[in-house]
Amino acid sequence: MSDHTYKKIELTGSSPEGMQQAIENAIARAAKTVRNMRWFEVTETRGHIEDGKVAHWQVTLKIGFTMDD
Repeated sequence: MSDHTYKKIELTGSSPEGMQQAIENAIARAAKTVRNMRWFEVTETRGHIEDGKVAHWQVTLKIGFTMDD
């Protein structure tokens, strides 16, 4: 394994479908402008309740990416 230096960003993805989709939405959006993404870490999960039911998920994650040379 090569030596790498990583930078982290923090994002919050959301979805009415569930936590997995909220994570995927955040990563897909970041992929439009962030290169060399390597890993993610979920740091917070929360949801919105309507009429006694889960209506929406929000997942905060840190994404690590390698910096360009």
